[in-house]
Amino acid sequence: MTIDPRLKRIVAAQPYPLLFATISGAHLYGFPSPDSDFDLRGAHVLPLERVVGLVVRDETVEQEMIVPRDPLRKEMISPDNPHPASPPSPAPAGEGYCAEGRALEMDIVSHDVRKFFGLLLKKNGYVLEQLFSPLIVHTTPEHAELKEICRPHPQPLSHPMGESSVGSSTSPNPLPGRGGEGDRNPLTPSLSPSDGERVSEGRVRGSSGVITKHHSHHYFGFAETQWKLFLKESPRRVKPLLYVYRVLLTGIHLMRTGEVQANLVTLNDEFRLPYIADLIARKLAGPEKSKLDNADIAFHASEYQRLRGELQFAHDASQLPELPSDETRAALDDLLVRVRTARR
Repeated sequence: MTIDPRLKRIVAAQPYPLLFATISGAHLYGFPSPDSDFDLRGAHVLPLERVVGLVVRDETVEQEMIVPRDPLRKEMISPDNPHPASPPSPAPAGEGYCAEGRALEMDIVSHDVRKFFGLLLKKNGYVLEQLFSPLIVHTTPEHAELKEICRPHPQPLSHPMGESSVGSSTSPNPLPGRGGEGDRNPLTPSLSPSDGERVSEGRVRGSSGVITKHHSHHYFGFAETQWKLFLKESPRRVKPLLYVYRVLLTGIHLMRTGEVQANLVTLNDEFRLPYIADLIARKLAGPEKSKLDNADIAFHASEYQRLRGELQFAHDASQLPELPSDETRAALDDLLVRVRTARR
C-alpha cells in the first residue's frame, strides 16, 4: 500500500526521536474498510536525562487526531520538499474519513525503547506485530537490527553491527528531534543505506530471538476476547469474527514457523479457509452487508473450536524456545545502551 504523506508528517512531528513507526490494525490485517482509521505504532527514545531520575515520564506517548484534506493547499509534499512549512492542523476527533481525498483519522501510540524491549521479552503478540509490520512509515538501521535480534535464528552468526561498534553518527533516515523536522539523527552508528540493508544478513551470536512457544497464550486470549465480543453483539457483525480468525491463524502460523504474519489474506493462502474471502468482502461492502444471520453462528462456533485445537496442537509441537536466551537479552541490552547514549 502507498503510505499517505500525512502519516509521515505526523511521525515527523513526534516529540521524541522514533526508532520506527509502522501501521497496525485493520490495514495490517488485510481488511480495512474505506473509513477505517490508521493505527500507528512505534518505539521512541527518551533522552538520557529523562530516564535517570526518580520519575520517568512519557514512557508511552499517545495521540489521536483527524488530519483534514486542505483543498486550497498548493504546497505539496515531494522528495524535494518533504516537510512543507504549513502542515494542516488536526481536526476534532470523530469528524473525518480515511478514504483518499478525505480527512484522515489516525492515532499513534509509541513506547520508550526500554519499555518496548521489555514487552518484547514477554509473550506479547501486539509488539511483535508492530515491530514486524511490513507497513513502515518510518524506519532506522536500529529498527532493522532490532528485528534481526528478535526473529528466531536457526544458527548463531556474527553480531549485525560488528563486535565493537559503539559510535554514533548520522542515520540515512533522519529522526526528528523535539520541534525540529530537520534534526540530525542522534541514534545510530555510521551506516550507509546499503549497510542498513545488510543488517538482515547478520545475526547475534547465540541469540534465539524473542519469539517463544508461549506466545500462543497471547493468541488464545485475544481470540477468546473477540469471540465473546462477537457473541455479545446483536446483530452480530463480521468484524470481530474476522479478528477471531486472523488471531488464531496468526498464532498457528507463528507456532509452526516462527514467522510473524498478521495479514489474514496472506495467511489464508496457506490455510485456504473457503469462507474467509466472503467475510472480508462483506466487511468491505459496508455496515448492512457485514451483519451475520443466526444460521451462521453454529458453523463459526465449530470453526472457532477447531482452530483453537489447531493452535493448541501447534503449540505442543512447536520447536520454538521456552524463553528468550541470555544472548538475546544481552543483545537487546547492548542495543538499548547504544541507542540511549547516542546523544552524549
